[in-house]
Amino acid sequence: MLKMDEMQMRYLKLLSEKYPTIAAASTEIINLEAILNLPKGTEHALSDIHGEDEQFFHVLKNGSGAVRAKIEEEFGNSISSKDKKQLATIIYYPEQKLQLIEKEEEDLEDFYKMIFNRLIRVVRRAQLKYTRSKVRKALPKDFAYIMEELIYVNSDALNKEAYYNEIIHTIIRIGRAKEFIIALSNLIQRLVIDHLHIVGDIFDRGPGAAAIMDHLMAYHSVDIQWGNHDVLWMGAASGHPACIANVIRICARYGNIDTLEDDYGINMMPLANLAQQMYGDDPCDLFHIHHVDRQAVQISKIEENIEEKMQKAIAIIQFKLEGQLIQRRPEFHNKDRLLLDKINYEKSTITIDGKEYPLLDNHFPTIDPADPYALSPEEQDVMDRLTHAFMKCEKLQRHVQFLFSKGSLYLTMNDNLYYHGCVPFNEDGTFRKVHLNGKSLSGKALYDFVEAWIRKGYYSEEGSEDKAYGQDIMWFTWSNVNSPVFGKEKMATFERYFINEPSLREERKDYYYQLINDEKICRKILVEFGMDPDISHIINGHMPVKFKKGESPIKGNGKLLIIDGGFSKAYQSTTGIAGYTLIYNSYGLRLVTHEPFQSLEKAIIEETDIKSDYMLVARAVKRKMVADTDRGRQMKKDIDNLEELLKAYRSGLIREKH
Repeated sequence: MLKMDEMQMRYLKLLSEKYPTIAAASTEIINLEAILNLPKGTEHALSDIHGEDEQFFHVLKNGSGAVRAKIEEEFGNSISSKDKKQLATIIYYPEQKLQLIEKEEEDLEDFYKMIFNRLIRVVRRAQLKYTRSKVRKALPKDFAYIMEELIYVNSDALNKEAYYNEIIHTIIRIGRAKEFIIALSNLIQRLVIDHLHIVGDIFDRGPGAAAIMDHLMAYHSVDIQWGNHDVLWMGAASGHPACIANVIRICARYGNIDTLEDDYGINMMPLANLAQQMYGDDPCDLFHIHHVDRQAVQISKIEENIEEKMQKAIAIIQFKLEGQLIQRRPEFHNKDRLLLDKINYEKSTITIDGKEYPLLDNHFPTIDPADPYALSPEEQDVMDRLTHAFMKCEKLQRHVQFLFSKGSLYLTMNDNLYYHGCVPFNEDGTFRKVHLNGKSLSGKALYDFVEAWIRKGYYSEEGSEDKAYGQDIMWFTWSNVNSPVFGKEKMATFERYFINEPSLREERKDYYYQLINDEKICRKILVEFGMDPDISHIINGHMPVKFKKGESPIKGNGKLLIIDGGFSKAYQSTTGIAGYTLIYNSYGLRLVTHEPFQSLEKAIIEETDIKSDYMLVARAVKRKMVADTDRGRQMKKDIDNLEELLKAYRSGLIREKH
């Protein structure tokens, strides 16, 4: 084993390859020291998007109000409120808004000049906390040189004014004004938000999950904390039948079969044929489609009826596959979810905890009462086809691999702990011990164990025991009482379909959700994840905050912030708002409450922004600089190493390479 000084010397020699001279190392030290004294970049956190692409894109474009704030800072009262609204709309939707303006504006050249100047002023304001090098990397290739000149030139200086004006005039004269405005608008969006956190649940409910994933894959800096819906889709992409059945059932329930067929190219005809064959005369009244906005959904009654039959067909398959899984994994302690064998198929009743309940539906043509969890030959054929389709879908695999590369179950970054669900707790405030694969796990160790097996479930060799166990862990993560991203005693899917008994349909929340009102519990969680409880916060998704009932997203005396306030339209009737987001800039933490997004058309034509209210949660005692961030702490270590390299050069231990 190398001694420490030998190891250090080896590292310094490697470092000298990158900085081969005293001048090069010195320049980098000066550069890093300067960066440490810049304000920290703005972080933006969103959770529980649930396929609501239009609202997601709008909140992303306006930076939860950060773009409008830059406009206010730059212009104050020097331009009208109407002009500010128009400018903001151009920044959010430059291409669409310019199409309208070009039809209405009489003097287009004067308009372009005005907008150029205003956009450039906003860019200058937005880039102040970045180095010129970082801004240069963000510039679009087509206009990089011109933009850099316009951003950094002083247009008021007499010797530069003509130069500045001629650049703008030439852009307009050669017909590139529209493209330049689009590029400037996109640059502002890019500069206003330095980093994006997605705190779980991109998939299910709304119709736009695939479009959201495409956008995230192109985003400049993002991380993702997996939600249980995300892990479900990851399990489906790995080829896990129970996860696939759940994904399809949810798509059918919310009228999103198009997500599977059109966005991912997964052929649903085998399931549709089975549904028609087995449930052709069944009205499937219990399986009506949950269209959040029926006027926006163009679907015929015949199509809707077919989707209802498909929903029932895949639901029965799901209950069978889950039953098989529960029986082979007794350590998951899910025996209470074995319900098909509790049905009296002649009486059309089910017995749960010794009490008999009537079933709302007794048409089960594919269930063999003697072996209720066995798939029929027709069901097995459908699942084989669907499993193959999910595993061979290139677009889905790209999206899921992105979730793995950018995602995790939790993240610690810049004194914040991000996770989607909950840390499982006992009623007395102790971490609940969960027994999996021969290990007793709780707190952070449970998260680490589950995440490692989720990765094995996707990446392990096909047919291996590691892959099989990892895939089953994905299903466990989706809906188990001990899952760190589910947080309820059960997922009462069967009861909500078939039993009219409110007590059975209830999904009791984990003790966590009561305990987090206590600051001591929040501090305990922060310590468990290796964070300083005096300065750190927990950013939590997953459980919608019922704003209209007076519930607060701020828990534990400000130590924990829940940012799921109903981004999904499916939850907005319960929450009363359209979600919380978090802005974390150099001045502190700010929760943003959003009203529902009306429509893309209104946002562009009427220039309606989402009405948002701000709540300052934690104000920095002194403005946070890059030096106060994780990146800054690493940069300080880099500076120390570079200074050691300088000593080595100057003492002759390492020779410069001129």
